[in-house]
Amino acid sequence: MKTTPTTEANQPTPAEMETKPDLIASQPQNQAEQQIALTRVLARTRQSLDLATIFKTAATELRSLLKADRVAVFRFYPKRDWEVKCVCEDKASDWNSILGVKLDKSNFGERLTHFQQGRFQAVADINCTKLSQSYIESLKKFQIQASLVVPLLKGKELWGLLCVHQCSSSRRWKESELELVKQIAAHLGVRLQYTALVTQARGKAKQQKALARVITRIRAPLDIETIFKTTVTEVRRLLQADRVGVFRFYPEFDWEGEFISEDVGDGWNSAVGTKVYDHCFSKKFAHLYHQGRVNAIADIYQGQFSDCYIQILEKFQVRASVIAPLLKGKDLWGLLCIHQCSSPRDWKRSEIEFTSQIAQHLGVALEHTESLTQARSQAEQQKALAGVIAKIRESLDLDTIFKTTATEVRQLLKADRVGVFRFDPHRDWEGEFIYEDVGENWDSVVAAKVYDHCFSDKFAHLYQQGRINAIADIYRGEFSDCYIQILEKFQVRANVVAPLIKGKDLWGLLCIHQCSGPRRWESYEIEFVSQIAEHMGVALEQAEYLEQVKAQSAQLAKATEQARIAERQRALATVVDKIRQSLDLETIFQNTVQEVRHLLQTDRVAIYRINPNWTGEFVAESVAEGWNSLIQKQLEQPDIVEDISKCTFTYLGGNGEITDTYLKDTEGGRFTKGELFRICDDIYSAGFPDCYIEVLESYHAKAYIIVAIYYDRKLWGLLGAYQNTGPRHWQGDEVYLVTQIGTQLGIALQQAEYLQQVKTQAEELEKAAERQRALATTVEKIRQSLDLDTIFRATTQEVRQLLEVERVAIYRFYPDWSGEFVADSIVDGWKPLVKNQPAIEDIFLPKTQVGRYPRNETFVPILQGEKLWGLLVAYQNSQPRYWQDEEINLLAQVGVQLGVAIQQAELLEQTRKQAQELTQAFEHLQRSQDQLVQREKMAGLGQLVAGVAHEINSPVNFIYGNLSHVSEYTQDLLNLLSLYQRYYPSPVSQIQEQVEAIDVEFISNDLPKTLASMKMGADRIRQLVLSLRTFSRLDEAQMKSVDLHEGIDSTLLILQHRLKANTDLPDIEVVKEYGNLPPVECYPAQLNQVFLNILSNGIDAIEDGLGASPAMAPTRAEDNGKGFLSIERGAENIHPPLAMSHDTLPKILIRTSAIADRVLIRISDNGPGIPEEVRSRIFDPFFTTKPIGRGTGLGLSISYQIVVEKHRGQLRCIALPEQGTEFQIEIPIKQSERS
Repeated sequence: MKTTPTTEANQPTPAEMETKPDLIASQPQNQAEQQIALTRVLARTRQSLDLATIFKTAATELRSLLKADRVAVFRFYPKRDWEVKCVCEDKASDWNSILGVKLDKSNFGERLTHFQQGRFQAVADINCTKLSQSYIESLKKFQIQASLVVPLLKGKELWGLLCVHQCSSSRRWKESELELVKQIAAHLGVRLQYTALVTQARGKAKQQKALARVITRIRAPLDIETIFKTTVTEVRRLLQADRVGVFRFYPEFDWEGEFISEDVGDGWNSAVGTKVYDHCFSKKFAHLYHQGRVNAIADIYQGQFSDCYIQILEKFQVRASVIAPLLKGKDLWGLLCIHQCSSPRDWKRSEIEFTSQIAQHLGVALEHTESLTQARSQAEQQKALAGVIAKIRESLDLDTIFKTTATEVRQLLKADRVGVFRFDPHRDWEGEFIYEDVGENWDSVVAAKVYDHCFSDKFAHLYQQGRINAIADIYRGEFSDCYIQILEKFQVRANVVAPLIKGKDLWGLLCIHQCSGPRRWESYEIEFVSQIAEHMGVALEQAEYLEQVKAQSAQLAKATEQARIAERQRALATVVDKIRQSLDLETIFQNTVQEVRHLLQTDRVAIYRINPNWTGEFVAESVAEGWNSLIQKQLEQPDIVEDISKCTFTYLGGNGEITDTYLKDTEGGRFTKGELFRICDDIYSAGFPDCYIEVLESYHAKAYIIVAIYYDRKLWGLLGAYQNTGPRHWQGDEVYLVTQIGTQLGIALQQAEYLQQVKTQAEELEKAAERQRALATTVEKIRQSLDLDTIFRATTQEVRQLLEVERVAIYRFYPDWSGEFVADSIVDGWKPLVKNQPAIEDIFLPKTQVGRYPRNETFVPILQGEKLWGLLVAYQNSQPRYWQDEEINLLAQVGVQLGVAIQQAELLEQTRKQAQELTQAFEHLQRSQDQLVQREKMAGLGQLVAGVAHEINSPVNFIYGNLSHVSEYTQDLLNLLSLYQRYYPSPVSQIQEQVEAIDVEFISNDLPKTLASMKMGADRIRQLVLSLRTFSRLDEAQMKSVDLHEGIDSTLLILQHRLKANTDLPDIEVVKEYGNLPPVECYPAQLNQVFLNILSNGIDAIEDGLGASPAMAPTRAEDNGKGFLSIERGAENIHPPLAMSHDTLPKILIRTSAIADRVLIRISDNGPGIPEEVRSRIFDPFFTTKPIGRGTGLGLSISYQIVVEKHRGQLRCIALPEQGTEFQIEIPIKQSERS
């Protein structure tokens, strides 16, 4: 019977099935069996998540149920242009297997679209259908006579086909059979989705687990090579790729790079060490990888890639790849490459994300490893640099230094050659290698002459600026042919060249050569070479200046050392700054211990003060939370420091040996001999005795640093840092930091002591000034009356108030040495003294303060001439008192004045002649006092001048420094105003009115002149300040070697106002004829006073001569010429006067010269000269020819004492009337050579 085939367009109907009685009769029974079979199939497929098992179970059950010849599952591959492959089948033994057979899209035609829409196909007989001939031929190839094809849909996507084949004959498919196959296909579609989700979840979990494992290994403290090797192995195993590699770029070589690590499957070539250069990489890919983009390629032949790129991938047998960037910070360091070499591969999103995450963590590992490597390298370099510098400093011979440096640097950098090249700038920068250290396989370049005619234009100025030239490959840079030829001559492929600068001159070059091949120089290697070059420059300067200034060389070395530890200095500067913020020692100590504990991260920092008797106490402490305070414990248990010297300081300050000496016995041990610090990393392994360990355990200390604090070169105390939690290895920079802070504490102690001394001196000076004023008041009151009772009352009252005592009395002796109190002044509540003489007990109290005895009273004698008249007594009745020297001196002066007053009163009563003699004695005493006051005034003048100079100097420097900027800004504003006037000649009326009101044109002309005048005035003030400071020499009160010309010049500048012309007098010309004087040992301030007195007298003489002042005559009776140095022509050591032109113009001539071991200063004027009777007394005290108010007669007398007595010299005056005057000062050059 002939049947009609059915397709998706012509499906069977119930009426058609009714025409087949044999089938209809068995239909209910078949449906029940099918439902049972369907349930069984569904149950069995749900037992597994493996698609192959599911498909095999479904195919077997379905073929058995439908009694078909074959049941097959085909899978589509959309990304392979809808290629289809048989992935599962179940067949009868009589028919061929089609498992693994592939078909392309052309075999389906438009049926592919129908399948994508979920439509099925039922063919009862392939020979009786409207199928294409090609499709029929493909079916016959598989021995198919009838087929039922149902699509397998995974969600909405066509995944494959479920095919039921009848090979033995045609077959009319029943509705129930079709429904059964559709249900099984639908269930398989659901299982496809479920299995995909489960597989995806398991894959993600597996990836996350693998990612965590890889990240854990990345974060482990391993070297970068181990990290890379572990990562590529894990990633390849997880992704089932053919190769996983790490590729590193060299941007300086135009993005050339190489594979540095990989894990590759069997059968594929290794890519490690292979150089790769893609000339179009930087344009197409570099910026994308910089952004963190990942490049995934399913098939290198299906993308629009350049031929060169495909060739590079083919070189490594790559068919598909995933490439993720390795970013180190913001720089593209390299790539993580996943290669599929066997075939194309459709990369899953999870695989790409997994690769991206691995690359990100590798980037973090790179940064971490780079930081760690750089820190280690820097530490090693610093250590190596310290070693090289130490070896440089071990010798001052340049040959040894250069040879040692070249050898050490080549070994450290593992270079092929290290050489020292020296320039000859006088030969157009020609030079030669003078030292080298070179590997065995490379030529020596020592003594090879090098001349590069373009060096001065291209490189010299850069090297002079301290720039370093680092070349990774001489053929990759834009270098001239001549430069490359020079490098090729020395077999150089890569190099680092650092300048050797001696002072400000380019002396030579330090050259590091890599001859074997290109080399990428690391930044820390370049920095290392730079520091070595700097120190070699220092060595050059040291070698040159060693014989001249050894101290400067040592200071320079110290400064260089400080520059190398800038990081430590910043921390130290912070502590020092806090130390200097206060002058209160308690605040300084507390800030210091807190900062040091914070910096060292230690448990306790304390300061221990040592007393003169070598006992001591803790004065400051900073302790971490959880530890007891030693200061509090010290207060609660004073015995904690009572015996501290017995055991503790034996090992802190002793010689390190176990002894029983005490700190008192050793007087500080090695600390007092200059040792700065002692360290202990573990108290239990240091060999300390039990007693010392017990002391340290009472402090809870397990390790410590102890630093000595020296004050005025004596051991003041100790700064200790303690680690209580356990042993600790103290680093060198930590020890250096604590020692420096100990030094700063010593300085702070000196500053605090100096400040206290200054305050004390200021208070004493203020009290002395007050007492001098009171003394002057007392003396004035004494002089106001000749009545002794009035004098005594006023004196006792003033002295009591001045000394703040309870009683002041005057006791008078009679000829039989009996006596009585003739006057006293007492505070309220005390009774006056009786007339009888009190008993005097010969009892001495014990000394209790600086060798003094506390007493209730002190007294001074009152002398009437040379006769003891009485006593001036001061009492402190309430308690004993330590009488100060200045108080006793004050009483003595008052006693002297009382004696004078008594003598005056008694002599006045005797005779007029005696009164006259007493008056003369009083005047003599007054003149002595005036002379003393004059000297004090000159000393005070020096201090005043220095203070004024200092106070003026800072604001004047500020004004002077800003005048140039003000001038520049003013000129810019005027230029801008001029431009406005040029391009906007017609401003608004308000501006025009303001321009006319302020006279802009006048301001524009006058303002620059005003600023120029201000600058000239400021410069003049600066010069005057400098001269005042030089003249005062306040800081040079001691004898020292100075340039006398500076003193003369500063004196002239101070007297400049008197040398200038005025309305009555012309300019006084000063002619200086200085000889070549060596530095002279003297008291600079005193000699400046001599110059001032002589020059002032010369100016007075010229003014008197020009102004016709009254005739010069002595103001007192002539004496025997005491102090006059007679001058005879032809006498020894007398130099003839200088020839002066006696014209109408006033002139002062100054000449200096050196004669053997003495210097001679001549100061001459062309004034009216000095008569012989005046000249013979010119150096007498109080002798003057000037009117009252113009002079005291002390200036030349004091000058004579300064020159003759202080400097062992001679001061002479040579003068004739109407022929001018010359003063000659002659002093030894060396005052220390006193016989």
